Amino acid sequence: MDILYLLIPLSLVLVFVIAAVFWWSLKSGQFEDLEGPGYRILMDDDKANGEEKHGSPSAKEQTVDSDQGAGVHK
Repeated sequence: MDILYLLIPLSLVLVFVIAAVFWWSLKSGQFEDLEGPGYRILMDDDKANGEEKHGSPSAKEQTVDSDQGAGVHK
């Protein structure tokens, strides 16, 4: 019976902490767009490789030479 004097206040504190975290997540916009990230996975990018934007050679320009290793430009 004495344990209830400890468990009831701890459970109430836990409920208030969970409610505060949920309230913060609502106010900070965590639940604004629930479908957008799922659709973003399905969208194709114009460029297949992010390195092409920075001026590095594309995969078509790189060849494998057995004597010198991978990525040698010809």
